[in-house]
Order: sequence, then structure tokens, then C-alpha cells
Amino acid sequence: MRSDYEDYLVDDNLHINWYPGHMKKTKELVRSNLKLVDVVVELLDARIPYSSKNPDIDKLAGNKPRVVILNKSDLADRNKLNRWINYYKQQGIKAIPVDTMKGSGLNKLIDECKNVTKEKMDALKEKGRKERPIRIMIVGVPNVGKSSIINKLTGRKSTVTGDKPGVTKGKQWVRLKGNLELLDTPGILWPKFEDQEVALNLAFSRAIKDEVLDVETLALRLIEKLMDIEPEKLKARYKLEELGETGLETMDMIGRKRGFITGRKELDYSRIAYTVLNEFREGKIGQISLEVPEDIK
Repeated sequence: MRSDYEDYLVDDNLHINWYPGHMKKTKELVRSNLKLVDVVVELLDARIPYSSKNPDIDKLAGNKPRVVILNKSDLADRNKLNRWINYYKQQGIKAIPVDTMKGSGLNKLIDECKNVTKEKMDALKEKGRKERPIRIMIVGVPNVGKSSIINKLTGRKSTVTGDKPGVTKGKQWVRLKGNLELLDTPGILWPKFEDQEVALNLAFSRAIKDEVLDVETLALRLIEKLMDIEPEKLKARYKLEELGETGLETMDMIGRKRGFITGRKELDYSRIAYTVLNEFREGKIGQISLEVPEDIK
């Protein structure tokens, strides 16, 4: 039996590739069920809207009405988040920031789904068709929060959720408030990463499992990125007067400041790595966005 870990190929330099057979099946599932839905809801991580976007979605969705959710908006830099909202607005797509912890933005999502399907639903009424629920499909990469959103929209724990990618399996219809029905699908990613910056951003946010990565190198890459884009927040979180000249120096400084020393009086790099990664993911370093629309290649 094939292990989930074999979906990833990671070389010594943290070069990440993805070759999952089940992702191909999910793409076929989306394609075959698109005719059943009225609107496609594309779920992105508000901190990495570009990196968490599956490029296949544009082709798969075609001319279907689409709504974009920028989930985990509470963890993103507000100014950068607004730039992403404007970016999608220029494309004629409503991007809605959502915080599933507080439930904010979910009513706007329901309203927008009704808005983009109003013409179709009105046409069905004119033909004398019986009113039916608006059918929605949510698509997105793993661990971006689909199950949590569904649970909030239904008001009950209707799907299995977890903090690791790939917990949601198979296909299921879920009845929502406001006469909506949702077709849930597993998260999907592309067959390979052509841009390693995208792969790293996904790994930083845990769309790629820590278990198959060199977390110490991954944390070092994150520290290097934060030194570049958010040096003040990095210094403030770890109470550093200055950052090191290199990412490794800064990593050492964080370790010493936190007292992450082994019994052999050596720095515990594993503990440093997991601390920095988890504190970024939980928003403890601050509201941080790793990319802006201008980064799109």
C-alpha cells in the first residue's frame, strides 16, 4: 500500500515536488461534478493567496460563477490583504476575507453566492421550476480550512476536521443555512511545483506535512524570509535588539534567547524550528502576509 509520505519528493536542499495519485482523482471528481453546481467557491490562505491557489481551478471552473474566500484573514497583514481584495475586484471576482475562529465573513459568503447565481435562479423561476437550493462547490489546497468553514456554515460538526493536510476525504453534500447546498471535495494540488517559492510558502503554512520535510531547514528559510519582509515583528517576538547577519545567526539568537539548549550545552535546533514554524502559523509573531499581488509571475 502506498504511503502518503511518498506523495512528496524532497531533496537535500529542500526542493519539494508532489506526485499524488489521489490528487488526479480529485481533479476528475471536481470536473465530473461541476455540472451539478451553480457556483464555485475558491478557498485561499489569506497569507499566501497566490501560493495557495491551484492553477487548475481557472480551467476547471470555466465560466461558472466564482467567489474567492481569503481564509485565516485574522493571521494576514491587513494592508496586504486589502491589496489582494482589490486585485480580485479588478478581475470581476469578489474576494471575501474570512476568520473561521470568530465566524466573520461567512454571512458575506452566503450573500455573494446568492448574488452571483441570482440571474440563473430567477430564470428557473420564470420557467416555472420549483425553487431549489443553490448548489456550491468549495475547492482549495489541503489544510486551508475547508472543513472548519463548512462546520461554521452548518452550525454543527458535519465533517471530519484536523490540523493536518488530507484529513477530509471523499465527496459529500452538506445542507447549509439560507437554502444552500454544498458539495465538498478534498484539497487538490498540482502534480509538481515549478516554483519553489510557492512550495516553501505552502510548507510554511503546513499545506505540506512537516513529517516529510526537514523542519530545521524549513524554519531557517522562514526566518530568512521574515528577516526580509517583517524584521521588526521578528525582533519583537523573540526580544532581539538586532537580527543576525544571516538566517542561521538569527536562528541561533532565537534559540539562546528562549533557552533551547540540550543537555550537552548545544542549541536544540529541532525545538527552535518547531517553535518558529508554529508561532508563525498561530499568528504569534504577528499578522504576516508572505506575498502581495505584485509577486505574481
